[in-house]
Amino acid sequence: MDQRALFIIFGGTGDLAYRKLYPSLFRLYEKGYLKENFAVIGTARRPWSDDHFHEVVLNAIADDGRDVERTNTEMARKFASHFYYQSHNVDDAEHYVNLKNLADKLDAKYELNGNRVYYLAMAPRFFGTISSHLKDQNLLTENGFNRLIIEKPFGRDYKTAKELNDSVSGSFAEDQIFRIDHYLGKEPIQSIAALRFGNQIISSLWNKEHIDNIQVTLAESLGVEERAGYYETAGALRDMVQNHIMQIVSLLTIEKPDVYDASHLRDKKVEALNNIQLYSVDEAKKNFVRGQYGEDANQTQASYRDEEGTDEHSQIDTFVAGKLISHNPTLEGVPVYVRTGKRLAKKTTQINVVFKNLDTDIFHNVEDSDAIGLQDNVLTIYIEPEMGYTLKLNTKYGNQGYNINPVHLRYRKTPEEKAKIPDAYERLIHDALRGDKTNFAHWHEVSRAWKLVDVIREAWDSEDANFPNYESGSMGPKAADELLTNDGRNWVFNPLK
Repeated sequence: MDQRALFIIFGGTGDLAYRKLYPSLFRLYEKGYLKENFAVIGTARRPWSDDHFHEVVLNAIADDGRDVERTNTEMARKFASHFYYQSHNVDDAEHYVNLKNLADKLDAKYELNGNRVYYLAMAPRFFGTISSHLKDQNLLTENGFNRLIIEKPFGRDYKTAKELNDSVSGSFAEDQIFRIDHYLGKEPIQSIAALRFGNQIISSLWNKEHIDNIQVTLAESLGVEERAGYYETAGALRDMVQNHIMQIVSLLTIEKPDVYDASHLRDKKVEALNNIQLYSVDEAKKNFVRGQYGEDANQTQASYRDEEGTDEHSQIDTFVAGKLISHNPTLEGVPVYVRTGKRLAKKTTQINVVFKNLDTDIFHNVEDSDAIGLQDNVLTIYIEPEMGYTLKLNTKYGNQGYNINPVHLRYRKTPEEKAKIPDAYERLIHDALRGDKTNFAHWHEVSRAWKLVDVIREAWDSEDANFPNYESGSMGPKAADELLTNDGRNWVFNPLK
């Protein structure tokens, strides 16, 4: 497939472009996925020159690998020479005329065949303005592809998300819009489908007859850091649950697609999200809890309200836990417990599939036994920072008598294996370049996720929270544990040793 293209990056001087986009493009260049037929235009208000832009790109490459020598290679310098800078005001139609002239010039110079990728690395409020100007000022080509990549957050609720989508879809068709959720670019997330549908032993057990519950944990040990301003307007519910967690839940609960491709997977994910029970406000209050971190036990870490840029009486959530109910036929009634938060005990993202225990324990009458009894079989999928799996099984303990104790079958990706795995942005930019939407969010997924989350937000907005309600360094508020103990269950937390 022809992978030549012109990338136009709006917000080319920003943090996202520096930390993620430029290093990812370079890795694609190193690996040969981008050859000599590509060019990049960075646009923003700053009056940079092309030479200064090249220096920024080379610094981004060095910072990404923490290797200054990496930029002193002929390959790095040649790569940077494909970058051009255009000072630009996104509200000024005349600036798009200048942008078009440069784009057409580069299209001819690098023989790009009219293929263009527009990356909006800017605040969502600019998406509609940029999209309409791209169309009105004739930057969209007729003889190649035109693809628009947009970053989350996709709105603040369903209403604003729809307004945002409508503003973009007036210029781009749905099959041209690539909504990035970087979790969908992570290797272990993409491996969920292979695990579920590529192994008979797993596929045959992945149903309501055998699974008791599923748990998804996205825990961060850091606080909000420099993102306090953003967090005051978003919180964990909007920042993590509406997008990352809902995408993971859809992959865990989908019915088996006939074929693994973008259209079939999209349809099954939309179906899975539509079959997540939509709570009433009262049900949301019962099934979702929120938290905000306070100081740690030794008072060495500040509470959220004491972070720079936060309101001293802030009601924003830095922790969310809840129960979702799937009504997809295979998993009808199976609860999916989710939790995410800042300043928790350990940074980890993991999925725990808890299987139902045996109806009859034939070992309960074994005498002189110090065994702890039959434990639930648990399949754990480790997303980050470790990547791998564990499966907890019951077996005879190596001692006199017949003691039953659990053992863990473990697989961990080695550092060498992890080093070969593409970064999430590297993978997703390459997918967009190829026109593969398998790992991007469709509007129907985004809209359904917002409808599920809006009810929770409405429930919380109807009453003040008693914050802070969990210590930094803990695993969240007591109410999160009660959410499961009230159902006769407990959170599973498996470190990969």
